[in-house]
Amino acid sequence: MIKHEKPILRNHTYTIDIVSLGHSGEGVGKYEGFTVFVPHGLPGETIEATITEVKKSYAKGKLKRIVKPAEARCQPKCPIYYQCGGCQLQHVAYDEQLILKRQTVVDAVTRIGKLNDVVIHPTIRASDSWYYRNKMQFPIGTVNGKVAVGCFAQGTHNIINTEHCFIQHEANNTVAQTVQKIITELGISTYDERTGEGVMRHVLGRVGTATNEVMVVLVTATHELPHQERIIAHLRQSVPNLVSVVQNINTDRTNVILGNRTKTLWGQNTITDKLGEFTFHISARSFFQVNTKQAEVLYNKAVEYAGLSGEETVIDAYCGTGTITLFLARQAKKVYGIEIVEPAIRDARHNAQINQISNVEFIVGDAVNVMPQMFKQGIHPQTIVVDPPRAGCEKQVLETFAAMQPERIVYVSCNPSSLARDLAVLEEYGYKTIEIQPVDMFSHTYHVECVALIESRKA
Repeated sequence: MIKHEKPILRNHTYTIDIVSLGHSGEGVGKYEGFTVFVPHGLPGETIEATITEVKKSYAKGKLKRIVKPAEARCQPKCPIYYQCGGCQLQHVAYDEQLILKRQTVVDAVTRIGKLNDVVIHPTIRASDSWYYRNKMQFPIGTVNGKVAVGCFAQGTHNIINTEHCFIQHEANNTVAQTVQKIITELGISTYDERTGEGVMRHVLGRVGTATNEVMVVLVTATHELPHQERIIAHLRQSVPNLVSVVQNINTDRTNVILGNRTKTLWGQNTITDKLGEFTFHISARSFFQVNTKQAEVLYNKAVEYAGLSGEETVIDAYCGTGTITLFLARQAKKVYGIEIVEPAIRDARHNAQINQISNVEFIVGDAVNVMPQMFKQGIHPQTIVVDPPRAGCEKQVLETFAAMQPERIVYVSCNPSSLARDLAVLEEYGYKTIEIQPVDMFSHTYHVECVALIESRKA
């Protein structure tokens, strides 16, 4: 058998035509038919790239020079954009970002899902594509002898000191700058993940965009926080609208950010924010969409697709802290929220209570086990809403949905690839995907949120 040589070699530079965008926002190019992934390359461009890695069927390269730029290429707003891994699309004009994100959905649905008759709408743009993140999670370390607080460089655990992030809420930037100053002035050690030594691991900032309330969470590798009172005093003096200072303890040698133990050092246990007409209390570990304005757009679209008249029974699988559940409850007769994480269900019940929503019921458990029991008890939902993790739904969950025979399924997804795979499975079970609405929740990154309307062929 003749062994075919790959047309490219590591550390060599080649001229490559970029033909599409990859699932992580990188340019996908071809050199003599061989696929090459190049971060910061754009469809329609001709570039020079130096090859950094060669695999059996593809290679990775680093952009060296743009031979022919795309019309959509622009100057990034952030001065550390090309070093930092927090954003991937700042070099793309915003209108083109929306087009590319829709195309990502189209490619996934047609190539992975093998579905060619689904209406995929233009991506809904953000009213403001900057300073939208209400939650910050920055690692803390020491770089060249100085305290660094910021994002990891793409594909590494090298911290890029980030004095001003253009997609973080301004209050979170103040938090990051203040914490860096405190650690430096007080001489507190930073965590070294190679040795497991040091104190300060991460800083989290949470902002209520409707209330301006700010929470600071300090993640430590130790049970005690050195200079605790001085840290609290400094934060209270430097961070406007601060209402909560929390310590999270993570002593494990792990990449997971938060540990299991959290204690409030000063102020409230939660901050408050609003989504639409609803008020939510958000704790250090609560899930809450990071773009509050676009989350409201997303949830309203999910309610629209649910097509409720006020007489329906609805199941909200993977309900988390009950945000979508409450939106659905305005228009449904009864909504059941199912979530395997018990603290999230506690938050969900509390959120229903403070918003005086009585036609919801929250159940702790795995949807695969809970839903068949509900069906046996005579609960037959007309609509199922699902918002799973990035990995999507297990096939058994989709089988359970189909067995309950809802007229409609509304699928909220943050990953077009797993969404497309699951839509194909639902097709096998007698459901047809009618339309998909992409929503730009994470401007200047490759991420795209979607809402899919799926209907029973029987109905």
